[in-house]
Amino acid sequence: MSSNLKKLEKSVATIELNIPKEKFEEGLNYSYKKNVGKFNIPGFRRGKAPRIIVERYYGEGVLYEDAIEHVFPDAYQEALDSFKIEPVDSPNIDIIQIGKGKDLIIEAVVPVLPDVELGQYKGIEVKKVEYNVKDEDVTNRLEQMREKNARVIPVEDRAAQMGDIVDISFEGFIDGVPFEGGKSDNYSLELGSKTFIPGFEEQIVGHNVNDEFDVNVKFPEDYRVENLKGKDAVFKVKLNSIKYKELPELNDDFAKDVSEFDTLDELKDSIKKEIQEQYNKNAENEMKDNAVKTVVENAKVEIPEVMIDRQIDISLRDLDYNLRYQGLNLDKYLEITGKSKDDLRKEMHDDAALRVKTQLVIDKIGKNENIEATDEEVENRISEMAKNYNISVEDLKKELNENQINNIKEDIVYFKTIDFIFDNSKIISKEE
Repeated sequence: MSSNLKKLEKSVATIELNIPKEKFEEGLNYSYKKNVGKFNIPGFRRGKAPRIIVERYYGEGVLYEDAIEHVFPDAYQEALDSFKIEPVDSPNIDIIQIGKGKDLIIEAVVPVLPDVELGQYKGIEVKKVEYNVKDEDVTNRLEQMREKNARVIPVEDRAAQMGDIVDISFEGFIDGVPFEGGKSDNYSLELGSKTFIPGFEEQIVGHNVNDEFDVNVKFPEDYRVENLKGKDAVFKVKLNSIKYKELPELNDDFAKDVSEFDTLDELKDSIKKEIQEQYNKNAENEMKDNAVKTVVENAKVEIPEVMIDRQIDISLRDLDYNLRYQGLNLDKYLEITGKSKDDLRKEMHDDAALRVKTQLVIDKIGKNENIEATDEEVENRISEMAKNYNISVEDLKKELNENQINNIKEDIVYFKTIDFIFDNSKIISKEE
């Protein structure tokens, strides 16, 4: 078999495959044996007609499709290996020459992994990012701890007020007709949390346990449900119970109850240190992101549209997965937003193109710098995964196939390459 790389431009390769007539004859025999049982020819029992009779009765072309499918893969793979081409999608093929006693000539057009022309990726300048802990950060953390350790106390002798936690049953009506999603029993609501439609929570204030009353509201014009936008609604509400939070005092006793520290000052110092460590990580990650952005901007690459389409498919699957956690799905999201899937794909196009380019550039730098994943790093990553999924390392290893192990290695190399870029950057202060 021989092949000829006719053209390679804009990340699309055109390859001409010449499959010798002897090899194509093998394909025709394979096709005949595979399909002979399907042919019904007068004078022969089904499956017993000789190949020459089948070809005369149905025409020689009846065997071509399976013959091509039989001989094409090996010839195509041989050509890819010969020209060191990495395809990113299936090829479109065109038959140039075909016939009994002739070489089979096929032209294959295939999008390939594009070549990346790297710009500067060592010694790039990255602005220093710093986040420092403020007193209010510590205060907010302490308030969260107070909320977490608050006592919830039933109210019997007064009406509801802002800050209370109420249990309500309700049903909503528009023009006297109940609407979908507008009914709930024993719903827990913190007044003042702005969880409900504007004006709803305020109208519960002043009511007592077991009161039944109407709440009149207007849905916002930008409400997420299309058929409720801007509509006036009446909710029939029953107030089942009222509770309030009693927050613990901030003192040394509080520190002892919620931590290993004996004093509030020690707890504050610990919180400040913890927040600062997280801020430092955030700052470093932001600088790494900025370094990668610069390196990607410095590079040139023509990305096949099929790679962008695949990234959009991944993004849509991720979006659908996340929406399901919120009780929605992609179709419902499109209905609520009034968009079509094509609209969403167009919106995602530029971001998907950037993601693909970033991946290609990082991969190229990793290869240039011979960055690899060590056995120890792979073992550590597998151990981390096992811990996250609460299974043993041995059980996880049994489940991982070769492709999944390779994916783990690729992830390690990817992030090591980002670290390499950052470690070789020049961090400059605002003054510089």
